[in-house]
Amino acid sequence: MAMRIVGVARLDEFCAKHPPARSWVRSWLAETKGASWAAPQDIKQRFASVSFVGPLVIFNVKGNDYRLVTQVAYRTQLVVVKWAGTHTAYSGINWEKVSNESGSD
Repeated sequence: MAMRIVGVARLDEFCAKHPPARSWVRSWLAETKGASWAAPQDIKQRFASVSFVGPLVIFNVKGNDYRLVTQVAYRTQLVVVKWAGTHTAYSGINWEKVSNESGSD
């Protein structure tokens, strides 16, 4: 079963504000939709710089320019886009404290 992604509109808004991230986001969407992740190691195999903070999966977008914060439900093959924004904005958020926050910058 392929991954389903919730929150694509949030990514569209993010790309409208940050056009340099658009091609990375498109590639990530295509690859993620075709993936079947059973565990964090599956993500790490493809995205070596991915980080895990509690239930959150944090992707580096375009190197260190931007961050994409998601939550993955492995059993149901669901990826929820929680937040996308600049590295600077990401650095100002305590993700361990607000792991259920959502929005975009």
